Amino acid sequence: MLARSRNALYETLRDMFVAEKDEKIVGVGGLHITWDKIAEVRTLAVDKNATRQHIGSEIVTRLIADGKELGVEKFFTLTYQPQFFNSLGFEIVSKDDLPQKVWKECIDCPKFPNCDEIAMVLVE
Repeated sequence: MLARSRNALYETLRDMFVAEKDEKIVGVGGLHITWDKIAEVRTLAVDKNATRQHIGSEIVTRLIADGKELGVEKFFTLTYQPQFFNSLGFEIVSKDDLPQKVWKECIDCPKFPNCDEIAMVLVE
């Protein structure tokens, strides 16, 4: 997961979904609408003591459901965990297939143009 500034977190706070278990935060994920009917599943993290409990998949499922209610038709992610997202129906694509993301946000990333994240889109 890419590091985010405190300001970036404040700006996207309403995009976030938090999972709790026993009154503790065990997971977080965000849905960021990047373009007309296109949204990015991002900032997905699960507490290392809460892995293998389907928390990550529940967060992604919730984010996609929320996005569909808002009219989103295409979901994508940039990830270091392609196996996880593949299990949820995402498939690897070229970053060239996501020009809205690349030119809107990636261009400001210190890793640009040598991004090592894997681009994936949800195939339904």
